[in-house]
Amino acid sequence: MESTGVPAVRRIRIPSDGAHFASAFELPLSGLPRRTAEEWARTTFEDTPGLLRELLRAGWRGVLGLRLGPRSSARHVIGWRTVEAGPGRITLEARAPALTARNVVTVDGTRLVWATYVNFERRTGRARWSLAAPVHHLAVPLLLGRAVRRSA
Repeated sequence: MESTGVPAVRRIRIPSDGAHFASAFELPLSGLPRRTAEEWARTTFEDTPGLLRELLRAGWRGVLGLRLGPRSSARHVIGWRTVEAGPGRITLEARAPALTARNVVTVDGTRLVWATYVNFERRTGRARWSLAAPVHHLAVPLLLGRAVRRSA
């Protein structure tokens, strides 16, 4: 736990599962309310101020070129299409001509793991991701920390 009482989100190593890029963050769930993987994904991405949601979407569309679905759809989380969902795991996917990105949120009772996998469909995909990756590595832990504070 951090001094604020919020569990520390830390970056962990994960297998790439065939993706060109893979990164993950782990959040201990001890003392936090029980939530499904989908509830954590929705809280992390959707339970944010409107301006922040719009900035996220603008970056995903403008920098990465992702084609996002409707924000209000139950089959999407802030525009990311749900391709797999169960109580312990949800996989969100968004595609662009140059790359495909997946966010996989797994909850096993003791921890949450937020993994991101990116496949480059074209050479420009790598260049686009190189612009987004530093923001991604800051944003995911910040958004997860915010979700924890709002959940506690």
